[in-house]
Amino acid sequence: MMADQPIVQLTNVNIYQGNSLILSDVNITINRGEFVYLIGKTGTGKSSLLKTLYGDLSLREGAGQVVGFDLKKMDWKKVPYLRRNLGVVFQDFQLLTDRNVHDNLKFALKATGWQDQKQMEDKINDVLDKVGLKTKGFKMPYELSGGEQQRVDIARALLNSPKLILADEPTGNLDPETSDGIMQLLFRICREDGTALVMATHDYIVLQKFPSRVLRTENGQVIDNAAVNFA
Repeated sequence: MMADQPIVQLTNVNIYQGNSLILSDVNITINRGEFVYLIGKTGTGKSSLLKTLYGDLSLREGAGQVVGFDLKKMDWKKVPYLRRNLGVVFQDFQLLTDRNVHDNLKFALKATGWQDQKQMEDKINDVLDKVGLKTKGFKMPYELSGGEQQRVDIARALLNSPKLILADEPTGNLDPETSDGIMQLLFRICREDGTALVMATHDYIVLQKFPSRVLRTENGQVIDNAAVNFA
């Protein structure tokens, strides 16, 4: 993929859930290393937009490219290949509770086709180091704080060196201090790795502390670089 090619490009896109039109005439370009907030009231289409980007909702109308994949040509066979170029960070971590941090990450690697044991070990060590948990691989999820569990979730999202990370309310369950640490980590990943990141959030304090470009879903539209009212 060309370095100057947008990581996300949606042109005149209409997004549907079933037969219901959720968002119309969506035009978005997101470039390498760009950090973008996605805000909007519940039910205004944030989740539908994210699902379109990772291939959970098929694109029926308009043109869409994500990490070099044509969303119009997506089918169930191609979706796994799209997702190998994406990282997804969840609000509720979604870690496997029956195995330690290292084995959570190893499970994710195997699920995306990795086989070489040394390469897997090197990658696990690399991502744990990147999120500041190099010595915590042996810990079980329940032995970690909420912030540490979120860092494991971010480490898992980094395993396949994604060009794009989609983060759904990653600070939603965290206290302010822990939240700040997660935000600093996410911005560093964008800056150092050139990874584009789209973060859905309701946390306006985070937007205030860590300003960046904002997309807002409202009245069936996506407003780019939306003004944010912090009142």
